[in-house]
Amino acid sequence: MPAGVIRVLHIARYRAPAMERKLELMAADPAFAFWLARPAVWEDEYGRREVNPAVSGCRILRLPMWGRASDPHRALYRTLSFGMIAIRPHLIHAEEEPDSLAALQIALARRLFAPRARLILHTWQNVNRPKGWPVRAVLRITLGAADAILCANREGTRVLGEMGYRGPVEVIPPIGVDTRVFRPVERRPEPSAFRAAYAGRFVPEKGIEILLQAAARLGPSVELWLIGGGPQQALLRSLARELGIEERVRWVRSVPPERMPELLAQVDALVLPSRTTPIWKEQFGRVLVEAMACGVPVVGSDSGAIPEVMGDAGLIFPEGDAAALADRLRRLMEDPGLRRELGERGYRRAVSLYSQEVIAGRTLDFYRKIMGRGSSGDQ
Repeated sequence: MPAGVIRVLHIARYRAPAMERKLELMAADPAFAFWLARPAVWEDEYGRREVNPAVSGCRILRLPMWGRASDPHRALYRTLSFGMIAIRPHLIHAEEEPDSLAALQIALARRLFAPRARLILHTWQNVNRPKGWPVRAVLRITLGAADAILCANREGTRVLGEMGYRGPVEVIPPIGVDTRVFRPVERRPEPSAFRAAYAGRFVPEKGIEILLQAAARLGPSVELWLIGGGPQQALLRSLARELGIEERVRWVRSVPPERMPELLAQVDALVLPSRTTPIWKEQFGRVLVEAMACGVPVVGSDSGAIPEVMGDAGLIFPEGDAAALADRLRRLMEDPGLRRELGERGYRRAVSLYSQEVIAGRTLDFYRKIMGRGSSGDQ
């Protein structure tokens, strides 16, 4: 390996090729050499599957786990060293929450096997939730070990400060949108009904019942596509029947990311009606930037990071307010010009701020900053 190349051990739970694009782009920079440590298997409520064994430009360490890889806080990697002895990394970038067992595991491994490596952690959290003493103990160790932390949203920087972290922080989402997959495609012919969609998990905090109530206010000229699944599905089906809109709701099972553009091309708007709870509010909303990259107008509540992500490229409504959501959808229904304008704004915003190319470039710039403009050498 040429002298001066920065060896990066990247630890992340990427489960789909579209999520890996950032690493491919970063690994193409000759100033860096990348190793990716990742779970060998991804398991969640939708099933169990092997992860991609190769990512262009990266050497891969596929690690089994204790617990589900989809559990961000309690799962552990079945390794002591994460390959640090052989890799001798200059920089360890772990896309793990500071209050997680995995972050604690990585911080301790760095202390034992690569004490001179810089450690970057990542957080999505924008609510400073109450924590028991074991979690506070984990945070003391991980925050003390981190040389820097990247946040998915602006409020995350405030939460880190409240938890006592005083090191370098920057807002760089861990995953952008792969614009090779999510891009404007030929739209369906103008339908007789306006079609709005939600995509994601069917859980209370996503506020899907607010979308159903809004659709009921708008009458038979609106169809809903609910894409995904989760524990609330039976309750939501029951609500659709109670509201008298069962025939206007289509239930679409989750599809791989590469198939989402096909679905987005068939809808007139994407809605994310998230609701804040005492321990959670919307942390990013990746489906928003995917829809924006496809030129689909977006509507979102004012929960958490949604206004930050959408900017002026979508319509915001007060969370939990079905009447206000119905008003935003009515505006889009009645104004094709507004739909086109928001679609174009969303596309420009997604490409300029959230494409994998942009996220990769910003992340590499942050690496250089943390490493002192990329100066390195064998440890």
